[in-house]
Amino acid sequence: MKLHEAVGARILEYCKERNITPNKLCTISGVIQSTVNSIFSGRSKNPKLATIQNLCVGLNISLNTFFDSPLFDEIED
Repeated sequence: MKLHEAVGARILEYCKERNITPNKLCTISGVIQSTVNSIFSGRSKNPKLATIQNLCVGLNISLNTFFDSPLFDEIED
């Protein structure tokens, strides 16, 4: 799995867990929708850590919690 795919999958996991849409997450985190759409579509191959941090703030989790997932255990180069 590529990094952007894992990040996108993790975002969707948290949205599902919290019963919110990715659009709602963008609203509460201050990240513009097109940025998240770029991660989901694969246009953004290397999501910025600052973007992920802002999404984590919106989810009320730490970066450590976000990346604590098997999704990130086997990231391809």
